Amino acid sequence: MDLPYLIATAREAGRAILEVYETDFQVERKSDASPITEADLRAHRVITDRLRERYPDIPILSEESTEQVPYDVRRKWTRFWLVDPLDGTKGFVKRDGGFTVNIALVKNERPTLGVIYVPVLDRLYHGVDGQGAWKTEGGVRTVLPVPRVVEGDGVVIAGSRFHPTPEMDAFLEEQRSEHGRVEFMAMGSSLKFCLVAEGVADLYPRFGPTMEWDTGAGHAIANAAGRKVIRLGSEEELRYNKPDLHNPGFIVR
Repeated sequence: MDLPYLIATAREAGRAILEVYETDFQVERKSDASPITEADLRAHRVITDRLRERYPDIPILSEESTEQVPYDVRRKWTRFWLVDPLDGTKGFVKRDGGFTVNIALVKNERPTLGVIYVPVLDRLYHGVDGQGAWKTEGGVRTVLPVPRVVEGDGVVIAGSRFHPTPEMDAFLEEQRSEHGRVEFMAMGSSLKFCLVAEGVADLYPRFGPTMEWDTGAGHAIANAAGRKVIRLGSEEELRYNKPDLHNPGFIVR
């Protein structure tokens, strides 16, 4: 795969998002009541146009596709692009800067390449199965994970800013009992995967609902950085291109 092309595509989508971000944009609601803006649609068009131009034979599954591809068609795919053009629309609407562009390549039910771009910060994460993971910011590219100096005992846990659950509260209590000190980092979008891949956080448990496009790129980057993304209560890795595109609960560690 042409990684520089994919990175350039994510950056172009990020620029399209920022063009809307700087205006008095309108917020609409999809059938599931989740928000959508012109930025989501512009980024979707940029990414799908560029992927089809360079990789016409690889199908695309995007959150913002007008119609989702039925499983009878998808089940025949051995590889496909999994795209969330603007992950973290709630954060976008609140103008908190914590939204991302997500592009993943899935092969045989596993994400093997991931690109995550943070437009407001001009920060890029990317990873390739068997090759490694990196963060690029301010013109500096860093190999992930970055060694972290921890003073004393404790654990750093990344979690959702907008989706608190009783299960997360119980998990934090368990971790306090086990480790003593627990630092909780509330974050939106796929950046929680990046925190674990980078080594800033130790764990990212997810108890609430997610879709495959929410996790594909982050999963690939976490794996490439030597982390694991497994279903809660098992050692089974999260799988993709399921009949139902909803994910079960999982933990990144």
